[in-house]
Amino acid sequence: MRRRLPRTLALPVTAALLVLSATPAMADSTIPTTPIPQPANPSQPPISAPQGPQPLGHAVGDAAAALGVLRLLPDTVDTSTILPGYSQSLPKQSVLEAGMGLSSAQANSESYLSYERAIAQSSPLGLAVAGNAPQAPGSLVQTALPDNEKGLSGGFNAPRNPLLNVGVLNGNVHARWSDTLGPCVGTIADASTSIASLSLLNVLPSMPNLPLSGLSNLPALAQGFDATKGLQSLGGLLSGGGQTAADGTGSLLSLPNTLSSRSVMQLVDLPNSKNKAVQSVSTLQAADVEILKGTPLALTLKVVSQPTLKVTSTGDKATSKVEYTAPVITIQRGDQVLYTLDATHPTKDIPIGLPLSGLSDQVGPVEDLPVVGGLVATTSKGLQQVADNGNTVLDLGVLRLSIGELNQNAQQLSTPFAGYQLGASARMLDLQVLPTNALKSLLPTGSAASLPSSLAQLSLGEQIGRAYTPTGGVVCGSTNPVAPAKPAPGVPAKLAYTAGAYSAVPLFWTGTAMLLLGVVLVAAIPNRRRKAAMVKPSPSPRPRSD
Repeated sequence: MRRRLPRTLALPVTAALLVLSATPAMADSTIPTTPIPQPANPSQPPISAPQGPQPLGHAVGDAAAALGVLRLLPDTVDTSTILPGYSQSLPKQSVLEAGMGLSSAQANSESYLSYERAIAQSSPLGLAVAGNAPQAPGSLVQTALPDNEKGLSGGFNAPRNPLLNVGVLNGNVHARWSDTLGPCVGTIADASTSIASLSLLNVLPSMPNLPLSGLSNLPALAQGFDATKGLQSLGGLLSGGGQTAADGTGSLLSLPNTLSSRSVMQLVDLPNSKNKAVQSVSTLQAADVEILKGTPLALTLKVVSQPTLKVTSTGDKATSKVEYTAPVITIQRGDQVLYTLDATHPTKDIPIGLPLSGLSDQVGPVEDLPVVGGLVATTSKGLQQVADNGNTVLDLGVLRLSIGELNQNAQQLSTPFAGYQLGASARMLDLQVLPTNALKSLLPTGSAASLPSSLAQLSLGEQIGRAYTPTGGVVCGSTNPVAPAKPAPGVPAKLAYTAGAYSAVPLFWTGTAMLLLGVVLVAAIPNRRRKAAMVKPSPSPRPRSD
């Protein structure tokens, strides 16, 4: 039981690091492991040295990917810490963070516990409330040491919940580490996670729950539009609560096809050297992303180029590098390409507004749907482009679609060994719902003041990679076992017994045995003599002679 208790710490430690905190700040942090216990008294002897041949190579790194991360009210909650006054210097947390399809691979030759040397994890779900992350159920974890010739695989059905609907999740993990060669096993940790389908957010809980008909300062809406829809459903664009539909209808974002992530930690060859470099690889595979599915204003995002993040540390700043294949995403309505997100155009804002009465004069009666991106659905003419929406549309919010930019961080380290650490992070797609000044003008004074800068943030394909290599690369080899010392010439193999300390112990036990034997003899023999004396007749008296 004492051995199993620390093993259970591998999951929450890795989940807290790689599952819900895949942000650019992660690139310059240290991989958390169980701390090395220190003696309470400095005069006590140190921890015993390991026995047998030990690996020469040092390698530290991790790779992680999240298929989807939902953040409600990001950057609004202070980070709690046990250090007084330190929370002000830490970045703020989201009120709620939910991660789906998490995979992570970790290598750490400096960990004190042997099973933390290599960790591969596939997590179906992760959750953090105000920065506090409980242990996720249904996770698949494999650790080394001991080494694992085969990996593990499994599946998981996510529980029903109102914010998201997740299909079957499948995971595969494999962690390896050698007793004598350490990280020199090729692929150290490999983890992958796939989701059959995903739909998120059919309501915005961070929006004030007010019906449009209850707003006294709301201008007259266009003919045919239903004012009973609430703000949390964006005026009827979303289904407005309850269990999120499995096919994505009425959701802000959905993925009808399989989405998968893979994280790999491995050693690769160094040019012109027998040593190795540490490499972290994070890849994502995605097909189509649906926005506002089930409405005439639905959009389809097609991932043309799959993102790949590769971080390689050779131990030298000049040769270490980060390779990132940025995604290319087209935003389409049907077969028509409206926008393209790439490295040149990484952001696109799509406004969402309520149709006002002046719009009916231009396009006629409108359906029970807001205006999205300048397009409005009419009851007779289908989709119509609004020429000038300055006085005809009241913008409630903005859908901001963006490709997460690449963030890098590097530093030269001297502990626990001299080497070079390189880290990077990126996101395939960010979808944010931003409030507008027009929305704030509709709300009561107290509600308007409490609106954050971002109502909700959906991130697809968060990636992180980090590698830390000793100067000169990872040495693949092991130390020689300590041989017993040979006696000096002329010294006998065994010392002769003398009358001194060598004879003290045998003499003690010999004397003890003789003492016990004497006690037995003294106690037994006198009893037999006394009994014999009692049965012997006394002699008759001799007659007297006169």
